Amino acid sequence: MAMALILSFVFPLAGTLILALSAGRLGVRASSFIGVGSVGLAALATAWAVMTPPGGESVTVITLWNWIAVGDFQPTIGLAVDGLSLVMMSVITGVGFLIHLFAAWYMRGEEGVTRFYAWMNLFVFSMLLLVLGDNLLLLFLGWEGVGLCSYGLIGHYYRSHANGQAAFKAFVVTRIGDVFLALGLFLIFMELGTLDIRTVLELAPQAWAQGSTTANLAALLVLGGALGKSAQVPLHTWLPDAMAGPTPVSALIHAATMVTAGVYLIARLHGLFLLAPDVMLLVGVIGAVSLLLAAFAALAQTDIKRVLAYSTMSQIGYMFLALGVGAFDAAIFHLVTHAFFKALLFLSAGAVIISCHHEQDMRRLGGLWRKLPVAYGGFLVGGAALVALPLATAGFFSKDEILWQAMAADQTGLLLAGLLGAVLTGLYTVRLILSTFHGEPGHGGPTSDHVRDPEAGVNPLTHHLPLVVLAICSTFVGAWLYPGLGGLFPASPGEAADTGHTLLQVLAMGAAFAGLLLAAWLFLWQRRWLDETVRQGFGNSLWRLWHSAWGFDALFDRILVRPWQLTVKYLRVDLINLMMNLPALVARALNAGLVRGQNGRVRSYALVMVFGATAILLTLALVQGGAV
Repeated sequence: MAMALILSFVFPLAGTLILALSAGRLGVRASSFIGVGSVGLAALATAWAVMTPPGGESVTVITLWNWIAVGDFQPTIGLAVDGLSLVMMSVITGVGFLIHLFAAWYMRGEEGVTRFYAWMNLFVFSMLLLVLGDNLLLLFLGWEGVGLCSYGLIGHYYRSHANGQAAFKAFVVTRIGDVFLALGLFLIFMELGTLDIRTVLELAPQAWAQGSTTANLAALLVLGGALGKSAQVPLHTWLPDAMAGPTPVSALIHAATMVTAGVYLIARLHGLFLLAPDVMLLVGVIGAVSLLLAAFAALAQTDIKRVLAYSTMSQIGYMFLALGVGAFDAAIFHLVTHAFFKALLFLSAGAVIISCHHEQDMRRLGGLWRKLPVAYGGFLVGGAALVALPLATAGFFSKDEILWQAMAADQTGLLLAGLLGAVLTGLYTVRLILSTFHGEPGHGGPTSDHVRDPEAGVNPLTHHLPLVVLAICSTFVGAWLYPGLGGLFPASPGEAADTGHTLLQVLAMGAAFAGLLLAAWLFLWQRRWLDETVRQGFGNSLWRLWHSAWGFDALFDRILVRPWQLTVKYLRVDLINLMMNLPALVARALNAGLVRGQNGRVRSYALVMVFGATAILLTLALVQGGAV
C-alpha cells in the first residue's frame, strides 16, 4: 500500500514539473498526453491502494521524512490512510481523470494548454496532499495549494479583465476563510501542543469539556475555513464568478473536489466539533440557509454554468446540514454521489458550450436535443440524480440518508429546509434542461444548422467515454460504489431510531415529484403567464433579487469594498510620514529664504536693514505702550 499511496500523488507532481519546466515547447497533444496520463496513473495507483489490505489496522501511517524540528514541534511529511482518505482519493483521481480526459477534447484549439494542464495536475497533487496529510500543517499546505491552483485555473483566459477579476475575487474570499483556519490551528497547537490529527482527536476531549469556550472557539475558527472553501453563506460569493474558467475547471474544482474540502475538514475533525454542540448546530443551520438561498438563486440565472454553480452551493448545503446533525457518513456519501452527477452535468454543459460556439446564455439556446444527443443524455441522467429520482439514481440514496438523519435527530427545521430544497431542485433542473435542449433558440442564438458536431475531427473517446462513465456512476450504481464509513465516525442519529424511515422516504419522493410537476406546470403549461409575471411588479422585483443571488455582492460592495477603497484613497498620502517630515520641510523653507536674501546687492541689504529697524522700533513701542 505504501508504494501505491506515494505513486498516487507523485505522478501528478511529476506531470506538473514536466509541463511547467517545458517553457511552452510542448505541443497540444504532448501536453494533453502528459496531463491526462499522469492523473490516469494516479487513478491506477489509487485503485491499487484500495485493493491492497491495510494490514489489519484502521489507520495506516506512512512517514516519509521529518519536515520541521523546533523543540518538541516536529511535524512530518507523512501520510495517514483510512477509509475516509481512500474514498476521497478515489473521487479526486477517478473523477479527476475523467475530467482531464474530457478536457483533451474541450481544450483542443485553445491557447495555453500546457499551462492549463500544469495547473490541473498541481491541483490534483495539492488535493491529495490535503486528504492524505497526517497532520494539520501538511493539510493546510494542501489547502493553500488548491487555493493557488484555483486562482490560476479560474483566470486561465487572463486576457479578459472580468476573468482576472473573478480569479482575484475567488482568491481573496477564500483567503478570508483560510485566515480563520490558520488561527484555529494556532489555537489548537497552543492548547494541545500538537498538530497531529489523530493526537488532536485524542487529546481534545481530555483537555476541553463539552461546550467549553475554547472548544467552541476552535470549532468556529475551523468552520470559518470550511465556509470559504465550500462556498457557504456568507463566504459563497466567489463560486458563481469562478465559472469564468474553462468548464473542465468548473467540473473538477467547483463540483467534485475543492468545494468539498470544507466538508472533508469538518468530517476529519469530527471529534473537535462533537465537543462544541452549539457550533455543530450552527453548521447545520448554515447548510440549510445556503441550500435554500442558492436554490432560489438558481431559479433566476440565465447562464448554464451559473445555474450549476448555485446548484453546487445548494448541494454542499445538504452536506453541511448532515454534518450539523452528526451524520458524518451521510455527508461523505452525498459528497461522493454529488461528484458523479455534478461532474456529468458540468461536462455535458461544456459539450453544449463548445458546440454552440461558447454560447452559455440559456435564453439564446434551445432545440439542441437532436443535435447533441450525448450531452442531452448526460443532462437527463445528471439532472435525475440531482433531483434525486427514487431508486434509480445515486442522488436519491444519499439525499434520502441526509433527510432521514435530520428527522432522526429531531431537527424539524432542518428537515423542512431539506424537503423545500428538494422541490426547488426539481424546479431549476427542469428549467435548465427545457431552456437548453427544447423549444426554439432565442434571438441571436445558434440555430440547429450552426451547432458544431462535437465529434468532428477528434477521437470520440475523449468526449463520449467520460460522459458515459459518469452517467453510469450517477445511477444507483454510484450508490453501490460507496463503501460506507460508519465505523470511522460516531453513531449517527438514525442508528438509534427504528421508526419513521419509510415515512421520510415517502416525503422525500413526494418533494422530488412535486418539484417536477410544479416545473412542468410553470415552464410548459403556464409559460406565457410566468413570462408576464416576471416582467413587472412584484414578480420582476423577486426575479431580480434572485438573479442577483439575494444581493450579497452588492451588500459586500457597500459595506466592505467601497469603505476599503475610500480608506486606501485617503491613505495614499501617508499623514504620519508627512508629520515626521514636517521639521525637515520647515528647515528647507527657512534655508531657501536665507539663501535668497544673500544675493550680494547693497540696496537689498539696506532695505532689509530699514525693514528690520522699523520692525524693532514698532515692537518696542507696542511693548512700552502695553506696559503703560
